[in-house]
Amino acid sequence: MAVSVVLLAACGSADQNTIEGSADRGSLTVGIRFDQPGLAERRIDGKVVGFDVDVAKYIATELNVDEKNITWKEARSADREKLITSGAVDFVVATYSITDKRKEQVAFAGPYFQTGQGLLVRFTENGITGPESLNGKNLCSVTGSTSAQKVENDFAQGVRLVEYGQYSDCVTALLAGNVDAVTTDEVILAGFAAENPELLKLVGRTFSTEKYGVGLAKTDTKGLADVNSAIRKMISSGEWEKSLLRNVGESGIKIPEPPRLDGS
Repeated sequence: MAVSVVLLAACGSADQNTIEGSADRGSLTVGIRFDQPGLAERRIDGKVVGFDVDVAKYIATELNVDEKNITWKEARSADREKLITSGAVDFVVATYSITDKRKEQVAFAGPYFQTGQGLLVRFTENGITGPESLNGKNLCSVTGSTSAQKVENDFAQGVRLVEYGQYSDCVTALLAGNVDAVTTDEVILAGFAAENPELLKLVGRTFSTEKYGVGLAKTDTKGLADVNSAIRKMISSGEWEKSLLRNVGESGIKIPEPPRLDGS
């Protein structure tokens, strides 16, 4: 009889390879960026802070997991799909733009934020006013992102692409004069500009639409529904707006309206 009860309990438990399964064990592993001011940044003391971090914490709380039991794993642009498909993380909240190509490998909850691609230049730069003025310039972006390639394909001829592993590396190269501009989503660039207002500035208007989603395993349909539910609640409760104002409100960008979720 006791054996039967144990077997029934085991059969009723969540799949250990799902978000629900991890949450049932009381812990989650979440992929975030470590180098994006205002969005997800690991400080010198080891603490992680930012809007993406708040989104991940809110989701964890809705799954009944204490934020103290979240293991944070760095998720660089080129590594996000691999981290999800290998099971190294339960989900990724890392300025992760929803694209059809990425949907071939992972599922997306959300979107939880919408932005557009922009340009960051040195404060003394007057010749670059938008993507059309990048002909012959050295343009930096991150390996695994589509930002630099979009500029080359759609706007500028002869732009020289320089790729690094992290956006902070691009900003360092920009400040050193090794590249002429950095391109990625405006909200990411705004965080760096806010940290260096006398050295860096944003130029031109945004020239794409980027919707950020929470990446998770394609087979985890329950996890997808649960994460979407948490995002909706964060938006409707007002915590979404509070987090944005707290983390990127001083960066100079306009706080957008909450996005409409694509998922169920």
